[in-house]
Amino acid sequence: MTTDEHADRFTLLRPLLFTIAYEILGSATESDDVLQDSYLRWAAIDLATVRDTRSYLARLVTRQALNAVRAGARRREDYIGPWLPEPLLLDEQDASADLVLAESVSMAMLVVLETLSPDERAVFVLREVFGFEYGEIAAALGKSVMTVRQVAHRARSHVQARRKRFAPADAAEIARITEQFTTAATTGDTQGLLALLAPDVTWTADSGGKATAARRPVVGAEKVAAVVVNIFHTRRRTSGIRIEMVDYNNTPAVVAYSGDQLEGVFLIEVRDSKIADVYAVRNPDKLATAAVPRRISR
Repeated sequence: MTTDEHADRFTLLRPLLFTIAYEILGSATESDDVLQDSYLRWAAIDLATVRDTRSYLARLVTRQALNAVRAGARRREDYIGPWLPEPLLLDEQDASADLVLAESVSMAMLVVLETLSPDERAVFVLREVFGFEYGEIAAALGKSVMTVRQVAHRARSHVQARRKRFAPADAAEIARITEQFTTAATTGDTQGLLALLAPDVTWTADSGGKATAARRPVVGAEKVAAVVVNIFHTRRRTSGIRIEMVDYNNTPAVVAYSGDQLEGVFLIEVRDSKIADVYAVRNPDKLATAAVPRRISR
């Protein structure tokens, strides 16, 4: 087999492999690194020994992603303030036709997945999102099928317990509420914001200590409204920040630019027609690649 054959097979499956890595790592930058390292390993493989390319590459990428998670555990512990996944700008909303995939890359789900152990996260992603067989997952993790089944059950239970019960919002409702949020925020309409926010709404900002942001979650409609007005109205008037709506992680998001520089991505989670969470990604390291469209797939 030629190097071209290695490249062709890998390129065909790259959107799937990137999605697996991103859902395990929560970082597009680290996922790219994992895929690069995985390809170098893949290029050295005798393709005559590979019976199922999809399964083989998924196993390879999962192992590399888990290695990256464990290697970065200390960095997470030393991180200043809350840690949020990197925003993902999707290529032409390519996840929207697949409800399972769309939910799995939502910021809300990624935040829930962060509460799982690395093995639980990998098993949940491979089984619940991508439908891999237990035997394939066992081979990827180097564990028995029985152990993987137990991990899958535990991970599924944890995710279900942490995903709050709510009436799901459709894309049109989310877009409408996000647009109303943007209008109220940029005009300083506090009462308009309070009408949109759930009483226990939470504002979580990720700056890594490298941008101005609250270092602890802000809870409560009035407190969150004050934060929003300060950022989107007061600072906008004084510093000339430009506000737009762009789809990130398969949902409308509010983005702030200073000139051509991306200053922040703000994603909202809607539950029961109210904004329940606002995720504010301000860390410039996480915004560096946030303007690069990505194609994902199952």
